[in-house]
Amino acid sequence: MKERPVPETITDPQQVRLLAHPLRRRIAEIMRRGPVSSTTLARELGQSTGSTSYHLRQLAKYGFVEEVPERARGRERWWRAVPADRRIPPRREQSPEMRAAVDEVTRLEFANELDMLDRYLRERDDMGPWADALLFSFSTVTLTPEQIRPFFEEYIALIYRYKRADDDPPPDARTLHARFLAFPEV
Repeated sequence: MKERPVPETITDPQQVRLLAHPLRRRIAEIMRRGPVSSTTLARELGQSTGSTSYHLRQLAKYGFVEEVPERARGRERWWRAVPADRRIPPRREQSPEMRAAVDEVTRLEFANELDMLDRYLRERDDMGPWADALLFSFSTVTLTPEQIRPFFEEYIALIYRYKRADDDPPPDARTLHARFLAFPEV
């Protein structure tokens, strides 16, 4: 089981906008699999090493990634994602600039999620036992505003109960994308 990090609230709209950049979003997705160098990223993304190096430095500036000095060879720098439980403040506490940045990241994130789901649906017949790994539930619960945060925290605790350290997966394990979306009826 992976240790649960202390929640960290992002209050800087620039930090949120950083995550909206399409290439940085793709870099973050790749880095969930493990450490990378600007060269390995450039090869996988079809970009120049100068471009990937720049974006890695921007992500590092805001604490999303860090160097892995033990993997460095010569001038080659390796990077890993910094594990964190990053949170956005409640909308009523956000500036108009922060709201715009959060809305953009949310829109992009869900578009990316739908693309990943579409890839899975197209390829799952060739995935053996993983073809049965699509799990979903359509549920409703009736809560007060005061109950929403504890409900969410229980979900986060469940996720961390099953998370493994990045260097500890069994040979037959795969990353399972689990997303939580809850919103009130209008």
